[in-house]
Amino acid sequence: MHITTEGVLYTCLGIGVLLAAALPRLLARLPVSVPIVFLTAGVVLHLTPLPLPEFDPAADRVWVHHLTGLCVIVSLMGAGLAINRPLGWRSWAATWRLLGLAMPLTIGATAFAAWALLGWPVSVALLIAAALAPTDPVLASEVRVGEPSAEKNDEDEVRFALTSEAGLNDGLAFPFVLAALALATAGNSWTGGWIGHWIWSDVLLRIAVGVAVGLAIGYLLGRLLFRSRAEQLRLAEQGEGFVALAATFLAYGLAESLHGYGFLAVFVTACALRRSEHSHGYQRVMHAFVEQIERLLMALLLFGLGAYAVSGGLAALTWRGAAVGVLLLLLIRPAAGWLAQLRGAGRPNERAGTAFFGIRGIGSLFYLAYACGERDFGAYEEEMWAVVVFAVLISVVIHGAAAAPVTSYLDRRSARAS
Repeated sequence: MHITTEGVLYTCLGIGVLLAAALPRLLARLPVSVPIVFLTAGVVLHLTPLPLPEFDPAADRVWVHHLTGLCVIVSLMGAGLAINRPLGWRSWAATWRLLGLAMPLTIGATAFAAWALLGWPVSVALLIAAALAPTDPVLASEVRVGEPSAEKNDEDEVRFALTSEAGLNDGLAFPFVLAALALATAGNSWTGGWIGHWIWSDVLLRIAVGVAVGLAIGYLLGRLLFRSRAEQLRLAEQGEGFVALAATFLAYGLAESLHGYGFLAVFVTACALRRSEHSHGYQRVMHAFVEQIERLLMALLLFGLGAYAVSGGLAALTWRGAAVGVLLLLLIRPAAGWLAQLRGAGRPNERAGTAFFGIRGIGSLFYLAYACGERDFGAYEEEMWAVVVFAVLISVVIHGAAAAPVTSYLDRRSARAS
């Protein structure tokens, strides 16, 4: 009997969807995360003789770019809708510290490590550092805040800091990716007019456009969904969760059309939409819908990533490239995160947890796919993919295994302290 690729693929998709629905509850108290399961499934199934399609992010860069981008923006919408804490300079102090201090420190130290260990040009080292810098909003769901609630300050400091950081830093990493591309175009020269253009256009203007689009879309949709004079347009009363996808696509598409940061616009839209009617039950409906979509996309990508890892995807990885990934996850990010939070909010063990859980994931794949589409990096490209994929793999394993026991420990300590 001949087994077809199509039949095997649909069978795997069916099983994967069932697992995506069941695993979060089954693994809630175990030191095994949902991403670990799907990553392992991709590895195991690829080692069988089943006729599964190949996954190669370097060769299939275009669709990997779009699929990872879709997964990230859906995750950003879910993260923004879940945050209960109102925006404020003091209440979001941990977020500003992680973005303003930890992220630049992480990028600088990682770029230096790639330059020193691998001998890469500064532009290539900066690109890898920028791609690996953001805490991933997709895989950080294991340590993210829960579903929306009527309370305004019920999140613990670790989950809130990681969720808000993941929501904003995916957009703020883009300027450094663009800086690496501009530096490569300038022949790794720091002279010329590209630095001024980068500061004005890629940092200030694009961030401003992303924030403005997010606020506008969030405000207008909030008025439409919750307070429209036409009863037919008050979609919050109909309970259609997929309206959250409309908000996601509108914010991302409009921001990108205006040359702003779409990732930033989506998260700001979600936060503004949440603020429009903070305690309305429709917030939970939208959050639940986008969370389901996010889980399916994450499962598909991690399944393919596991298969790619055992089919030669890490062939170009050297011990020096592996060292860059290990240093980032076990030394650079924890140290930068800890320094950024000195004398900050939360107890020392909470600040340590926030510093440790700098999860790398789907966003890193997106940034590298985007950069490789904008410029040919030649002989460096294969090793760049190997380093990024390796960093994501070990982040999934280390952070996924630690998520349940560490968060449980922090919850117990918090309960005793209160």
